[in-house]
Amino acid sequence: MPACRAATVVPVSSSAKRLDPRAPFVLDVHDLGRRPGTQREVTHTAPAPADLGIEVLSVPEGSPVELDLRLEAVMDGVLVTGEARAALEGECVRCLEPITDELDVDFQELYLYDDTRDAASVEQEGDDEVSMLHGDLLDLEPVLRDAVVLALPFQPLCQDDCPGLCTECGARLADDPDHHHDAPIDPRWASLTTLEEGQE
Repeated sequence: MPACRAATVVPVSSSAKRLDPRAPFVLDVHDLGRRPGTQREVTHTAPAPADLGIEVLSVPEGSPVELDLRLEAVMDGVLVTGEARAALEGECVRCLEPITDELDVDFQELYLYDDTRDAASVEQEGDDEVSMLHGDLLDLEPVLRDAVVLALPFQPLCQDDCPGLCTECGARLADDPDHHHDAPIDPRWASLTTLEEGQE
């Protein structure tokens, strides 16, 4: 089964790009033959690219990303429906403890043939939101990135009720639920404390 490959884009001209067929998230769909209704399934594991996720929670670079894909030829291009599974690592935004989790995300994207009328209008308008085939190759990495980022929590927590850190000393409050500090003495009354200590 053809392997998914990751996108290396080589500039050819201002209006054309070429994908590296050896890259981990690039797929060759030549065998679909532009026959609407023709489809095949691909199962593949590829190494995660750098920065796949958000700053505080992401898929570690080089760790395996498992892909289950269905590629279907339609009138204007190739419809890709897929599921990606990967490990996540990061830190809790409240207490900074390490977080490990599993990611399971679905995605679907239509890649337009690069020689269709729709593709020509997309190129003229400079619409980067539309995915394009480059010859018989398509690049899954941008779609995967979008799906992963949308699936991640904006502020990941080690537990839903994480109390965070002590604002005075930085202690992790979940480790010491009774943690507290005496209220600071008002400077105006500090001299009374000195008097009391002298009387003792």
